[in-house]
Amino acid sequence: MSPFRLLRPRSLMGQTLLAVAVALLLVQGIGAILVYRAQREGYEAGMTNAVAFKLIAETRGRGALGRLLRKGEHDRSPFGGPPVRGFPLQFSNTSPQQPGERRDGDTEDRLKRTLVDQDFPTSQIVAIHRTVARDSFARAHLQSRADRGRLDGPDIREMMDDHLLVIGLKQPGKPNWMIARVRSPRAFALMIRPLIVQTVIIYLVLVGAVALILRRITRPLAALTRRVEQFAYSPGSAGQLAPSGPEDMQRLIVAHNAMEARIVAMLDEKDVMLGAIGHDLKTPLAALRVRIESVEDDAERGRMAATIEDIVRTLDDILSLARVGRPSDPRERTELSALVASVVEEYEDMGEPVELGDTRRVVLELRPTWLRRALRNLIDNALRYGGGARVTLEKEGEHAVIRIDDDGPGIPEEEIEAMTNPFVRGDPSRNKATGGAGLGLALARAIADQHGGALVLANRLAADGSVEGLTARLELPV
Repeated sequence: MSPFRLLRPRSLMGQTLLAVAVALLLVQGIGAILVYRAQREGYEAGMTNAVAFKLIAETRGRGALGRLLRKGEHDRSPFGGPPVRGFPLQFSNTSPQQPGERRDGDTEDRLKRTLVDQDFPTSQIVAIHRTVARDSFARAHLQSRADRGRLDGPDIREMMDDHLLVIGLKQPGKPNWMIARVRSPRAFALMIRPLIVQTVIIYLVLVGAVALILRRITRPLAALTRRVEQFAYSPGSAGQLAPSGPEDMQRLIVAHNAMEARIVAMLDEKDVMLGAIGHDLKTPLAALRVRIESVEDDAERGRMAATIEDIVRTLDDILSLARVGRPSDPRERTELSALVASVVEEYEDMGEPVELGDTRRVVLELRPTWLRRALRNLIDNALRYGGGARVTLEKEGEHAVIRIDDDGPGIPEEEIEAMTNPFVRGDPSRNKATGGAGLGLALARAIADQHGGALVLANRLAADGSVEGLTARLELPV
């Protein structure tokens, strides 16, 4: 299956699930972004408060430390994460900002407001974000702790990727910068990773729940669809569908079963009626055949016999057209080119101008008796109005196509579609003397529909645009 097909499913469940999944993904994404922003602000506020705590505690002593602790601004990371870890305060005559580093204006403004609330005077504040590995002072401090046995090598290597907030502060009238540093695990590890895991879990749970609900709805709907397709193909061939699914779906299945039962009953009544018609009409026609033998005038007797044959042929066509929707004979695996050749051979034996052109070997499941009837009707139509027929068999994609070409006058374009309807005949020149009651093409089309195919009529045009004949295409799915 192609990726494009996966992105554009055709089933109701697939399309609904895709729409719900996209909507949930959008909502979950927006929610995750909002939560991340809130957590990020809290994380940065915690880092800033830790810096303010360090600056005030180092410069004012334990009294200020107590006031900060009472306000809850102690040295910890927000949202239950690991506590922020500080470094000794550094005094330098230069700013901590290195070439290429960008200052964090929001953090500077937040820290300035915090220090103003604590009556801590400042003239300049510089806030820089970097990793521990990029700060020489932090690396030296960690190495010193390792030398004293407070840290081991693996711990130091893990800390090198931690986030480091470096704050440089200069007070009025003092020449040196006070540089404070606080370290915590990277923001991604602290916030993004748990948020992604949480979002994915919620998303999968919601999509899974929706998929189960849709499956409960679409499973009986799919079964009903298969039943309708089977009923259209072979009415009354199987038992009715058991109601299942939600109450609305069960009511739909019950209504369909009732409708199907009524249709089957009407079809059964139709078959009984057709059988009675066929018996009641053919019996007196057979008696008429016997009685006309007593007519002495040979010409009159011939006309009467021809009239009886026309009636019998028309009656057979009507009965065949009515029964084609409920065939009694099963499908057989048939070599189509052999079947076409045998039909053409019958006409050749009778001396009719029917030619067999190129054919391809195609084997498929069909009803040979019905297909022979369709071919004979199309060839008879070509002989009657075109004076001859050329029959070919080819394979086009997933269809076997039988072409019957003639050299007749064709059919007006506006009448082609109606020509396959029952009792519709061609232009006025096709009078009763040409034979037929307008059922041959209708029966051929019904037989093609019975096999899941189609009958297509088209005029064949010459180079100058004039009609040089009619082409009938009997298309059957392979």
